[in-house]
Amino acid sequence: MTSASAPRSDSELLARVRAIRPLIAEHALRTEQERRVTGEVVAALTEAGVHRMNVPRRYGGHQTRLRTQVDVLAEVAGACGSAGFTALIQAGCAFIAALFPDEAQDEIFARPDVRVGGTLIPDATAVAVDGGYLVNGTSGFATGCQDADWHLLTVRVESGGGPPEVLWTAVPVSELEILDDWHVSGLAGSGSNSVVAHDVLVPAHRVLPVGPLLAGEFPSKANADDPFYRMPVLLLFCAWTAPHALGLARASLAGFTERIHRRGITYTFHERQHEATVTHLQAAEAAMKISCAELLADEFVARIEAGEPYTQEERAKIRAQSGYVARLCKEAVDLIASASGASSLRLDVPVQRAVRDLHALNLHSFVNPATNLELYGRVLSGLDPGTLFL
Repeated sequence: MTSASAPRSDSELLARVRAIRPLIAEHALRTEQERRVTGEVVAALTEAGVHRMNVPRRYGGHQTRLRTQVDVLAEVAGACGSAGFTALIQAGCAFIAALFPDEAQDEIFARPDVRVGGTLIPDATAVAVDGGYLVNGTSGFATGCQDADWHLLTVRVESGGGPPEVLWTAVPVSELEILDDWHVSGLAGSGSNSVVAHDVLVPAHRVLPVGPLLAGEFPSKANADDPFYRMPVLLLFCAWTAPHALGLARASLAGFTERIHRRGITYTFHERQHEATVTHLQAAEAAMKISCAELLADEFVARIEAGEPYTQEERAKIRAQSGYVARLCKEAVDLIASASGASSLRLDVPVQRAVRDLHALNLHSFVNPATNLELYGRVLSGLDPGTLFL
C-alpha cells in the first residue's frame, strides 16, 4: 500500500479491518494447519494498514491512538487467534523499533508497511567488536518470523563477573536461520518458530539497551519528545494483549448464541438449546465475565493513554489487570465450550480453537494471571515487586 492509499483516519483503519474480518475467519483453520498466518491474510492486513499503526508518521506510518489499536486487534483476534496474536506482536515490535537510534529507523522503516517481529528473552549472546556486536544463539517464540522483514533479537552481553547487559538488536530476518519447530496446541498458526543467529554482525546503531528503555530512556532523537512514544512499552503490551483475549471471547459468545438456535441438547427433551434454562445461565455468566473483562481493559487502556507519570503500584496494577482480563476471557470461553456439545469438537467450529488459543495466551509469561497477581500483591504488601518488567 502506498502512503496515498493509507487510511486517513482511525475510523477508516478500523473499517478496513472489519471489512477483511470474514477473510481472516475463513482462513483460520488453514492458518492453524499450516502453522503460520496464510499469505492472503498477511497481504490483507498489510493492505488495511495494520502494520503501520506504530510506525512514525515521518515514514508514512499512522501513530494510531491506543484505543483504536485495541479495537483493531480485537477485530483480528475475533476472526483468528493466531492472526490476532501475530498482529499484536508485530505492532508492539514496530513501536520498539521506533525507539532505536534514528539511523536504524531509516533502515527499518524504509517501507512503511514493514513487518517487525521480536523476542524479549535473552537466549542469544553478543560480543562487542569494532563497530558493533557479533551475535550468536537461538531465540524461541519468534512470532510471525516467516513473514517478518526485521527481527528484534534480545541478546545478553556478558561482563566480568557482573550481571550481563541486555540489548535489543535489530536484524534483517534474511540474516537469521528459521527453525521449523512450532508444533503446539494453542496459537498454533502464529508461526512462533525459533530463529538462530550464526555470527551475525549488528552495527552499533542497530542496538537498543533494554535496561535504560525500561526506565524510559531511549536513543531516538526524532521521537524523544513525542508523547506517543513516551508511553511505557511494557504497559503497552498489557494493552495490546487484552484485546486479543477479548476478541476471542466476544466471537465465541456470538457464535454460541447463534448456534444454540440450530441444535438441541442430546438425550434431553430440549429440541432447541436456546430454550433450556441451563443455557440461559451459561450464556449470561459468560457474558458477565466478558463485560467485567471489558471494564478492566477500558480502565487501564485509558490510564496508559493519559500519559501521566506512573507509580510502581499503578504499573503493577495494570499488569495484574491485563492478566485478569485474560483469565476472565478464558473462563468465559471454557464455559461456552462446555455448553457447546460434542459437535463443537470439530475443527471447523471456532470455539474449540478459541479454548486452546486462550489457554496459550494465559500461559504467556508476561500475561500469566497468577504471576501478575503475585507481583501486584507484593507491591500492595509493601514489598519489592520481584521484577524489573513493569
